[in-house]
Amino acid sequence: MTRIDLNSDLGESYGRWRLGDDETMLDIVTSANVACGFHAGDPATLLSTCHGAAKRAVRIGAQVGYNDLAGFGRRFIEVPSADLTAEIIYQIGALDGLARAAGSSVGYVKPHGALYNAIVHHREQARAVVDAVRAYDASLPVLGLPDSVFLEEAERAGLRVVTEAFADRAYTPAGTLVSRREPGAVLHDPDEIAERVLRMVTEGVVTAIDGSDIRVGAQSVCIHGDSPDATAVAVAVRRRLDAENIDIRAFV
Repeated sequence: MTRIDLNSDLGESYGRWRLGDDETMLDIVTSANVACGFHAGDPATLLSTCHGAAKRAVRIGAQVGYNDLAGFGRRFIEVPSADLTAEIIYQIGALDGLARAAGSSVGYVKPHGALYNAIVHHREQARAVVDAVRAYDASLPVLGLPDSVFLEEAERAGLRVVTEAFADRAYTPAGTLVSRREPGAVLHDPDEIAERVLRMVTEGVVTAIDGSDIRVGAQSVCIHGDSPDATAVAVAVRRRLDAENIDIRAFV
């Protein structure tokens, strides 16, 4: 039976500013990439999200990013390696403490936003993130884009790597994500996305923005939780995969 993990970025509200419907998403996904307070999320929100995940046996991942609340972590920052490593350790540790208070723990690490995209090619920052995970807990798997230097460095360092695809993001012919600054970078039609994910899972391919088919080979599929149609997309994807008897479970 074909197996896949569904993950989503959650815990991204901050104070009175609400983003996404975490409760609904936690009923659908099997892994939750929970913000760690640097790009989004305040302590009360993060603790509540961890409680919700623990209650549903959804695996908690540390969604680490640049120290960039104002930019939601979507702006590249040139950070010295030692500083970036320390910042990632700090974020994992903070979320792990909240997760343990909720009866769970951090089970993996996934970089967020601009950091995620940067370490597809930026080897120095990729190594800094890998060093942080190794320093905190070398048994933690890391999520990343297939063929990224991040996963290459992680594998070389002995970390478990988990390849990821994106349900609602457009791909370039090279297999990277189309920049959010470009038209068509984010998809919105729930049924179209559901069919796209089914093909990712069963055939290991996705149609790039130029119409060509590229390999994705994903062990986990991300459904973003911060778009207006996120829950509709998640429901459609889960329903489509369930209809095909796909085994949906966390990778850890």
